[in-house]
Amino acid sequence: MAEARRRQAEAAGRRAERLAAWWLRLKGWRIVASRVRTPFGEVDLVARRGRMVAFVEVKHRQGARELDEAVDHHRLRRVAAAAEALMPRYVQEGQDARIDVILLAPGRLPRHLTHVWQGD
Repeated sequence: MAEARRRQAEAAGRRAERLAAWWLRLKGWRIVASRVRTPFGEVDLVARRGRMVAFVEVKHRQGARELDEAVDHHRLRRVAAAAEALMPRYVQEGQDARIDVILLAPGRLPRHLTHVWQGD
């Protein structure tokens, strides 16, 4: 039973990441990587638009209230550590980088939060 729930959650996460990638493409971003793992954690999407590279955390929940609680300081710190490890690979000289979050819930447009991490 637990294995089936884990597989369902994994499939839902992948669907959410695909939807977030399409949302970003519609906004002029190019997806350069997805599900990039580091020793510090995973970055769901790496996207580029012009001189900006965004390391994007994607969260899917069943309702808007749950989305408000989906991203906290601990999770953002993990994404920031992973993004920092990935910057040499994806951010070239003269480019800027930031960490974004895309929040998804059924029946709602994606909510794109930009530049969510300022560091400790």
